[in-house]
Amino acid sequence: MKEIKTVDAVGQILCHDITQIIRGVTKDAKFRKGHVITEEDIPILLSLGKENIYVWENDDSKLHENDAAEILRQITQGEGLQATPVKEGKIELKATYDGVFHVDEAKLNAINEIDEICIATINNKIPIRKGKSVSGMRVIPLVIDKSKMDNVKNLAGDLPLMKILPYKKFKVGLIVTGSEIYHNRIEDTFTPVIESKLKTFGLAIDERRISDDSKEMTMTHINELLKIGCEMIICTGGMSVDPDDRTPAAIRDSGAEVVTYGVPVLPGAMFMLAYYGEVPIMGLPGCVMYCSKTVFDLVLPRIVTGEILTRKELRHLGAGGLL
Repeated sequence: MKEIKTVDAVGQILCHDITQIIRGVTKDAKFRKGHVITEEDIPILLSLGKENIYVWENDDSKLHENDAAEILRQITQGEGLQATPVKEGKIELKATYDGVFHVDEAKLNAINEIDEICIATINNKIPIRKGKSVSGMRVIPLVIDKSKMDNVKNLAGDLPLMKILPYKKFKVGLIVTGSEIYHNRIEDTFTPVIESKLKTFGLAIDERRISDDSKEMTMTHINELLKIGCEMIICTGGMSVDPDDRTPAAIRDSGAEVVTYGVPVLPGAMFMLAYYGEVPIMGLPGCVMYCSKTVFDLVLPRIVTGEILTRKELRHLGAGGLL
């Protein structure tokens, strides 16, 4: 940094805060470090007793925090995200629509390992509402070596690290299993729960079938729903390891490719996910009916964005899977 006359400081960058004290009114920084001095600032600085000030001395090997923050924005801001104006070297990203937040964690961690870099986000792959912040970023010092920011850009690659996947519209088919419901011995209390959870994402149950506990009837209903164009199929009940719980077998024999039967999430360990082409078929255990948060709440938002989930991703839900 260097000391210069205030009257010559237009366009220069402050290296320190300058405090204004008005007795009984305020005692706060009138100008923050990193502020770019304008012509209008000169009389104010002089009124604060600043005939001389300390400014950043640029040697072309460093970047100001605002310029560095802009680089961080460029490498992170993907679809569905809007940036706030840079303020004191900090930029936030906010969702421009409802959806599921995605961040490339491997690249994010590699970039954050560079000294003086700070990029923070919300948890990965969770639902987010329009207007909510998903990330904040800045560099730690007032100025940073250009070489570090070049390293940041190289690690980031060509694609933005973050994005919001929007929710899509699906024609939903529901199969409620259980002989006690099929024969009208008890009331179906599972359907209202599914209706409520789908409504959160602008979806409804378009087709509903009731099956007894036989594998054949459940499989027939699955194939029927596929034939009439359902784009998501949910099967409720019959998912445990008891001999008369045959929903997993019905899903397998429908011709769907099973991704997993069982996940490290509680409640909901007996969850099944399969795909018939790109149509997700989910088998929901009974806990979804009576527990407020289950595996269904983790998986459904991602399914509704059209994401094709893999066995590895589902098997890695254990950290944070105790709901």
